[in-house]
Amino acid sequence: MDFNDIQNQWNNERTDEITLPTNVQKIQEANTPLDKIKKNLKKEFFYQIIGIVFAGFIPLLYDFPQKFIVLFYLFFSLFVAISVYYLVKLYLFYKRLNNVTLKTKDSLYETYFDIRLNMELYKTFGFALTPFLILSLIGFLYYTLSNVPGFQFTEITNYQLVAVFSIVFFSMIFMGIILEVWVNKFYGKYAKQIRKLLDELKEE
Repeated sequence: MDFNDIQNQWNNERTDEITLPTNVQKIQEANTPLDKIKKNLKKEFFYQIIGIVFAGFIPLLYDFPQKFIVLFYLFFSLFVAISVYYLVKLYLFYKRLNNVTLKTKDSLYETYFDIRLNMELYKTFGFALTPFLILSLIGFLYYTLSNVPGFQFTEITNYQLVAVFSIVFFSMIFMGIILEVWVNKFYGKYAKQIRKLLDELKEE
C-alpha cells in the first residue's frame, strides 16, 4: 500500500464519529446560562442608568419649592455617588464575562465564583439604595401633606409616628425580599445551572 492509498483511506473515514471528551462538552454547556446572565446584566445596567437620570428630574416634574429642591439634590448626589460605584463594579464584571473562554474546569470554577461574588455585590447595591428610597418616600409624603390647608407638622400624633416607622421597617424588609427574589430570578438560577455542571464534572 503506497502513500496515496493511505491518504485516500484516511480521507474516507467517517468524521461524524469523532466526539469531544465528555468533560469538555459539559464545560461548553455553561455558555448558555452565561449568555443569559450577560444579557440580563446588560439590560439592567441600561435601565438603571435611565432610572437614575429620571429620578434627577423628579423635583421639576412635581414642581418642588426651592427649599425642597436643595434638600432633594443633596440626597440625590449621595444616591448617584453610591450608584456609580456599584455600577462601575457591575460593568467591570460584565466585561470580564465577555472575555471568558470556558475551556477548562478551572476557568468554569473561576467564572462561577465570580458570578456568586457579584450576586452578593448586587444585593449590597440594593440594600445601600434602600434607605434613600425610604427617605425619598417620607419626604414626598411630607411634601404632599404640607400642601394640605392648615397642616402643621406638630399636629402629628405619636401613633402616627409609630405608624410611619412601622411602614419604614416593613418596607425595608419587603425591599430585601424583593431584592433576593429578583437576583435569584435573573442571575441565581443560571448560577445554579453552572454549579450543577461543576458537580457533574466532580463525579466523572
